[in-house]
Amino acid sequence: MSSPLGAFYEFFAGGGMARAGMGEWWRCLFANDYDQKKAATYRLNWGNDNLLCCDVKDVTPRDLAGYADLAWASFPCQDLSLAGSGAGLKGSRSGTFWPFWNLVTKLSEDDRSPVLIVLENVCGTLTSHGGEDFTRICKTLQKGGYRFGVLVVDAAEFVPQSRPRLFVVAVKKTAVIPDSLVGYGPSGKYHPRMLETAYNKLPRDVQEDWIWWMVKAPATRKVGLSDLIEDDPVDVSWHTPTETRRLLSMMTKVHSEKIRKAMLRGCRIVGTGYKRTRRDESGIKAQRVEIRFDDVAGCLRTPAGGSSRQLVIVVEGRAVRSRLLSAREAARLMGLPDDYILPDNYNEAYHLIGDGVVVPVVRFLSQMIFEPILAQMSKKKAAA
Repeated sequence: MSSPLGAFYEFFAGGGMARAGMGEWWRCLFANDYDQKKAATYRLNWGNDNLLCCDVKDVTPRDLAGYADLAWASFPCQDLSLAGSGAGLKGSRSGTFWPFWNLVTKLSEDDRSPVLIVLENVCGTLTSHGGEDFTRICKTLQKGGYRFGVLVVDAAEFVPQSRPRLFVVAVKKTAVIPDSLVGYGPSGKYHPRMLETAYNKLPRDVQEDWIWWMVKAPATRKVGLSDLIEDDPVDVSWHTPTETRRLLSMMTKVHSEKIRKAMLRGCRIVGTGYKRTRRDESGIKAQRVEIRFDDVAGCLRTPAGGSSRQLVIVVEGRAVRSRLLSAREAARLMGLPDDYILPDNYNEAYHLIGDGVVVPVVRFLSQMIFEPILAQMSKKKAAA
């Protein structure tokens, strides 16, 4: 392997999925997560040399080895999610952005601030508190000496899972950015309407440091959901016929019709589903099973009761089978290789995976943005 192109810190590291995505061209100098169980899995896969398991507010600059070109922070989404508490950046979970940023500020005082900062979170970040939370993030980056822009990337471009996520990519104002990476305005799939709306709400002086990141779309994904599903998973069992019939009875006419059409195709059709609470025609809440048969899984979530764990539904002619998604299948949907070591406990594994970032998306952003910026900086230094 060639020497690493850059070094990075991985905050809110979980099981190290950002590290997996950065790949061999990058060297991880430091990783942090407060969850002991996630930290145990991190150590199994990456070793213990650079992992500090504690609250991010307890991390000091002395804990951070050397100089990192990039700091990655997938800070918790619960308070920013549309399904969350609505507390936003004032919440106890998503509010951990602030101690992370305090650490970046201290690094700047030591003349060690990273060239690149990447924040990953749910798309609800754009609309939280009417856009005020997003504006605060942008103002904070600007005050810290960074230019910044946002891409909304759906993991479905890379893996068969519908998982749109927000990536804020900030660059020090002193860095030279290749012209090919900077657009004159929003364009393409990575700048959806909701992002334009959020940008338009920013104060004019904040917009002056905005970057419309321009990247080429990846090659067409060739792997579908059915390619990742196991016949005999080790950690979950197929439901009994009675259990499957009960799930089918919980479907509305729209979703029952999907089952009927899948039966008529006469071949093996793999789909996924979630239990959701919906109101019926009378306004009464009832639990429903909603399914999809587009060879793409729904967005993985952390388990908060059985309703949030994704179902696998296989139709072959008149036969229908169902079960929970296995931990290994979930890992594959995040782009993790099969030699990635998962926790033995199913719920722990599912929680770890559902909290993570999709590995090929990180690799894509690194190849398209991070690495070209560092390469440009290396050329500038060599020419000086």
